[in-house]
Amino acid sequence: MGIWSGTAIADRFAGYVDELTKAIGHADRAAPLRDYCSGLLATEGRRSVEPMAAVTAPARVSAQHQKLLHFVANAPWSDEQMLAKVRELVMPSLTRAGPIEAWIIDDTSFPKKGRHSVGVHHQYCGQLGKQANCQVAVTLSIANHHGSLPIAYRLYLPRAWTDDRSRRAEAHVPPSVRFKTKPQLALEQIRAALMAGVAPGVVLMDASYGTNSVLRQAITDLGLRYVAAIISTVKVSPVREDDPKPRRVSVEALARSLAKRAWRTVTWRDGSNTKLKSRFARVRVRVRERPRRGEAHIAEETLLIEWPKDEAAPTKYWLATTAEDVSLRDLVDLAKLRWRIERDYQDLKQEIGLGHYEGRTWRGFHHHGTLSIAAYGFLISERERIPPSQPHRAAAIEKSTLPGGYRPRGAPDPAAAPRSQFDCHHPSQAGGGDCSDPAAMPVLLQTSQAAQQAAKLVIQ
Repeated sequence: MGIWSGTAIADRFAGYVDELTKAIGHADRAAPLRDYCSGLLATEGRRSVEPMAAVTAPARVSAQHQKLLHFVANAPWSDEQMLAKVRELVMPSLTRAGPIEAWIIDDTSFPKKGRHSVGVHHQYCGQLGKQANCQVAVTLSIANHHGSLPIAYRLYLPRAWTDDRSRRAEAHVPPSVRFKTKPQLALEQIRAALMAGVAPGVVLMDASYGTNSVLRQAITDLGLRYVAAIISTVKVSPVREDDPKPRRVSVEALARSLAKRAWRTVTWRDGSNTKLKSRFARVRVRVRERPRRGEAHIAEETLLIEWPKDEAAPTKYWLATTAEDVSLRDLVDLAKLRWRIERDYQDLKQEIGLGHYEGRTWRGFHHHGTLSIAAYGFLISERERIPPSQPHRAAAIEKSTLPGGYRPRGAPDPAAAPRSQFDCHHPSQAGGGDCSDPAAMPVLLQTSQAAQQAAKLVIQ
């Protein structure tokens, strides 16, 4: 039997979940942990607790719903310990083809209606590209050119929440939680990763974080290097041998002043249809005007600029503290590695249901996010098993359907009309299938008790 057979996949999933149980602190939580992870992978459509209960225990949906709900919303296991265990299990697969190259800090948003779900506030929602009611979570991921994994996940709590005692009490926000900006939360995650001994990488961040000079300096003080996207108005002083005190200008003005020979076309990786390439230039600059206390001089940084040929102005800027002799292509390749986190968010939301949690509490929000990352970690491990000569996709595992006649709470009853002459359409069965036939059950359910259900996921 090959390593991609149904039995082998089921056994690996069972072993993976068994290892995760070591991080939850109580033997009674092993079964709901297994079922919750299985439900995240197996459930079609929305992965909230009730549909997952219907998929993982079709004969006792109500009892399973209560068990899963208690496990995710009330059980006092540690998110940090669980994420550390996931990292420990996935790291060998992730680094099989090469070491960790980057740490990526970013945030992701979840549109929400109402005002009672913890952290929901009218703020910028990246998923919608505008101001809207949403929750925002700050994450730290480890990455290389072969994969990436979120290793920290924390809800951003606006001042409207931290200063409101009644809302905090209703959502069970811990008393120790105080207002912190997103860059401050990201810095906490970086410090925690260093203390945990995570293999360091160059810190990558988008302009919402990279423009924050305090965050960049703190990262430098921790002994880490960064490639930080910045906005066009950030001012710098170009390093010139013939001018010891050059005038400070915006990075956009500096980019426009560069000679034509400063620009080079660089290809950094293959896209879906063609190779990705653009025009880039780099300049040595100083960002601060004067040394800080204890410094003899202001450190130099590299300003990386992207200006596609068909654009009227430069489109992106980065400040980098990588080695000065790094090649332009390698620098571009590293800056562009941040795409990994966008792919993580896409897969976590579409394939795992990261944003599908319907509870309102602080603990439930973080538990669901942690378990989503845990399920995602198994998929990463499976994907990295595939040799380069094989199609780059995860092993296919049949998804399960909802039990026949299943109807979520609040859904209209599809029963026939009281008078047959008014019965114009036959009621459809929810899920379109019945789980009573053992032959139709997913392969993980047939081969391993620890793997009740699993998903057929394709991860590019």
